[in-house]
Amino acid sequence: MPNDAKAKGKALAEAKRAQLDYERNVKAAREERRKSFARAQKAGSSLAEIGEAVGLHRSRVGEILRGK
Repeated sequence: MPNDAKAKGKALAEAKRAQLDYERNVKAAREERRKSFARAQKAGSSLAEIGEAVGLHRSRVGEILRGK
């Protein structure tokens, strides 16, 4: 395999790993956000209050809580 092909293969494998890491981190961050919204709701905050605190509309907060 020529050096250019090796470098290309290595770079593509690295890009694939980076994408997989990103996707895992996004999933974890979404779940943590949902859980934190649920904790705020359980503590007595309304969807509107949560939305105001995080800069989202209350309907979006509700969607997040429902896992959408």
